[in-house]
Amino acid sequence: MERLINKINHPKELRKLSRAALPGLAQEIRDFILDTLSTKPGHLGASLGVVELSIALHYFYNTPEDLLIWDVGHQCYPHKILTGRREAFDTLRQENGLSGFPTREESEFDVFGTGHSSTSISAIVGMATADQIHGVNRQHIAVIGDASITSGMSLEALNHLGATDLDALIILNNNSIGIDPSVGGLKQHFNQLTNKGHSVFEDFGLQMIGTVDGHDFDALFNAFERAKSIKGPKVIHLKTIKGKGYEKAELDQVKWHAPGLFDKSTGEITQIVKEKSFQDVFGETMMDLLTYNQQIVAITPAMVTGSNLVKCHQNFPTRVIDAGIAEQHAVTFATGLATQNIVPYCTIYSTFLQRAYDQVIHDVALQHLPVVFCIDRAGIVGSDGATHHGYFDVSILNAIPHLILAAPSNEKDFKNILYTAQFTKQPFAIRFPKDEIEKCNDAFDYEKIAIGTSHRLTEGHKMAILSTGQFTPKLKRILKKNQLENEVCLIDFPFIKPLDIKTIKILALKFKVIVTYEDGILNGGFGESVLHILNEVQYKGSFKMNGYPNQFMGHASIQELYRQMKLDDASILAFIQSYL
Repeated sequence: MERLINKINHPKELRKLSRAALPGLAQEIRDFILDTLSTKPGHLGASLGVVELSIALHYFYNTPEDLLIWDVGHQCYPHKILTGRREAFDTLRQENGLSGFPTREESEFDVFGTGHSSTSISAIVGMATADQIHGVNRQHIAVIGDASITSGMSLEALNHLGATDLDALIILNNNSIGIDPSVGGLKQHFNQLTNKGHSVFEDFGLQMIGTVDGHDFDALFNAFERAKSIKGPKVIHLKTIKGKGYEKAELDQVKWHAPGLFDKSTGEITQIVKEKSFQDVFGETMMDLLTYNQQIVAITPAMVTGSNLVKCHQNFPTRVIDAGIAEQHAVTFATGLATQNIVPYCTIYSTFLQRAYDQVIHDVALQHLPVVFCIDRAGIVGSDGATHHGYFDVSILNAIPHLILAAPSNEKDFKNILYTAQFTKQPFAIRFPKDEIEKCNDAFDYEKIAIGTSHRLTEGHKMAILSTGQFTPKLKRILKKNQLENEVCLIDFPFIKPLDIKTIKILALKFKVIVTYEDGILNGGFGESVLHILNEVQYKGSFKMNGYPNQFMGHASIQELYRQMKLDDASILAFIQSYL
């Protein structure tokens, strides 16, 4: 007997099924997701939790004519399967394959890209307003999680929506968890919502329906019918279970958010032997710093697990603070601490720091406040793709007065720069990739590192390569493997701002060829800062910058992306040899 899932390449075919067939289809979709993700890693738990909701939405509403936004987008896998992408699903998050998030370029059903959270309500209010202006009559639905809706942007949008007569539906998918358990004052309120109780949404001017069992088709369709009969803005409050239908994912929702490769039948996750990573070193160092300096507080916007602060949080629960998905608040909260002689280490992914750029300029740098930014996931990140790459931070931070910017390339420098930052009375940003780190095999004690220094690593005489961050160990390896250490002078710059100007000026006198490498976009980056100094001394030699192009890059493995940009080992070697 042919499976139902194989008959559905468009929601029109879904709508031909009887409602009695939908639970069977839900099970088939869960099995299909589990079968695929066990061999092609992706975001598992969130998508398992919205299978019934995805089916019910596309069954009840006339998508894509009716507009549907998923927020945050890692719960979109059932949506993709139901909207013509089932046969391509095994290409998920791979080079030239499907994105792991909704993207407007991929499908007419993805009406808004949601790689970052908390944007759906603002977007759906804009779409509903445009339809009102154009006289278009259709439904507008935004699905948002309980961790995402507490973000400032979501609350701003609810405040706007509640003062309108727009026919927009907000579906609050409440499973009490993002990647880590949800935090904040609204969490308790959401968990106490009932059909008869008062809700914060009514204070915003929205009518509320619920609480509704998000895994019960009858309950979902009844809620949709009620919502359709209500004119104006409204919200449905759903309760769902992240990882629903796969016991191990239900029991350990943090681990099964994105588990990697696993055996579906046993639930055994493939343990990949990894070298020591920047995140490992960061977690170790923060434990030491929190232990020895009682004035240090670590802050993270909903990335306790991702940034390896779990152990720190367990040991220092009052000094490791999860601010929720609220990057702007996290940064200005840190400034408040800094004004009262606390040393805040604000740990934030590079891609998410973009959301708090105004706060970094206005609240931190303008007031000369000593906030330490620990910028995780700097550079390209691979299969999460364009919304998650962290390659703008150097350029956007380079322009800010008073701010120190470091990009350590090895364990010793990373530890010492993290240690040094607590003593520096100005904003201090430290960027590091999700990657293995060059280890220091010799024991060493923490020591203050001089700001703005560089390290000469090889003594070659034919050309100079100036490198920063994760490209330094890569270049060291290439030069050593190809016996070029006596021909190329490699200098590591752990500080991008301030630069070691004296060393650059000396190099300009000695070398006819100077090259830079960096793991960020070239516009406004490390290379341009070096070029500015070379122009000051009227350098007459050949200068070439290497880094990321000024464009958005898609999803693929990091090595595949390096090959696309000619930053893989073979391309770098060929480039160096062309100058020798």
